[in-house]
Amino acid sequence: MLNRRHVLAGMVGSLVASRAARADEREKQTWQFAVEHVELHVKGLDPVHDGVRIGQLSDIHIGANTPDGRVISAVDAINDAHVDVVALTGDYVTRPGDPLERVPELLGRLRGDVVAVFGNHDHWTDVKTIRRSLDKTGFCTLRNENTTLSVRGKRFTILGIDDGVTRHADVAQTFKGAHAGSRLVLAYAPPTADKLPPGAGLACLSGHTHGGQVFLGALTEGIFLRAGPPYSRGRYDVNGNT
Repeated sequence: MLNRRHVLAGMVGSLVASRAARADEREKQTWQFAVEHVELHVKGLDPVHDGVRIGQLSDIHIGANTPDGRVISAVDAINDAHVDVVALTGDYVTRPGDPLERVPELLGRLRGDVVAVFGNHDHWTDVKTIRRSLDKTGFCTLRNENTTLSVRGKRFTILGIDDGVTRHADVAQTFKGAHAGSRLVLAYAPPTADKLPPGAGLACLSGHTHGGQVFLGALTEGIFLRAGPPYSRGRYDVNGNT
């Protein structure tokens, strides 16, 4: 059950994926993903958006080590959840030479409104080509920009901040002209949340950490703490934002 208002229910599936060879139905069935449901309270959310559901996929890394079936299964998990908006939070490939053409082919099966931002590996590979291919698929791609969707008949604003790892993030530029009310922030690098307007009650979805990659409790948290801001996985309160 969801609270009466100021709630944004999130689905977060942080996926690491890579090399796409042709996937048949049997291969697809070998991959199963746990879908995590996270309830977020968002300041200023329009009451009509109470219980809006966001499906998130991040860090799929289409390339040398990921069979097509894994990506297809992840896409199917999102489609089966019947979310209101799909958020893609970066790193669609890993390195130059990865099959960029497979990005729109595999992700193009996502249904509904899809909004995407970009990660460090996208910039290190060919972010302009990846963006063009996703735009042609009908997705909305954002690089320090915002867009307004119609969700349940009312305005819902997505603010997409570019990658902070490669120093392309510009929070001020992203917020220019953005409507008040229902808002969601997408920012590939978790530390970008430190730069959001304090106390705004914003929800920010990020990727990059792969859920800690291999998560060993306090050991993994300690490594992230020594390396910088300790955002390895899960939910954090950052200066009044989530």
